[in-house]
Amino acid sequence: MTTEIRKSEAGGAPAGRYSDLFSEMRAEMDRVFDAFGGRGLFGRSNLPRVAAQELVATDVDVRENDNEMVLEAELPGADEQDVAVVVKDRLLSLKGEKKYERDEKRDTYHLAERSYGSFERTFRLPEGIDEDNIKAKFDKGVLQITVPKRPGAKPVEKTIAIQKA
Repeated sequence: MTTEIRKSEAGGAPAGRYSDLFSEMRAEMDRVFDAFGGRGLFGRSNLPRVAAQELVATDVDVRENDNEMVLEAELPGADEQDVAVVVKDRLLSLKGEKKYERDEKRDTYHLAERSYGSFERTFRLPEGIDEDNIKAKFDKGVLQITVPKRPGAKPVEKTIAIQKA
């Protein structure tokens, strides 16, 4: 059964918080996505265009065993010549630029997307690494850096006795 409510009976306009539930939900989702890299819903950025292009996150996985450390960075859209690996004073830096272009033409639409930005990640290397024999290889968008340890450079583990207060 449908009931009609007249403005005079309802006491004015409805509460503003329910005026457009989907807009509020979208705004909240944009705030959540902004917290994870500065990009809003559907890839739109709420940052100025120049600032958004400079923010390119590069995730790096680090593994270590007794002989070496291995760092792997996925760099989709980057070419080997766009990436540099630099070691200085036990600081290992990855620098480069990512580019992404997509151009798709169909009967009913033409889609052209382009994004780019520079990145830099720096890691402090531990004592006992062999800086002269660090190797890097780039294959199918994945940069792998192998950092060997000097022979005999094992981490020192020391148990600390806990005393009663």
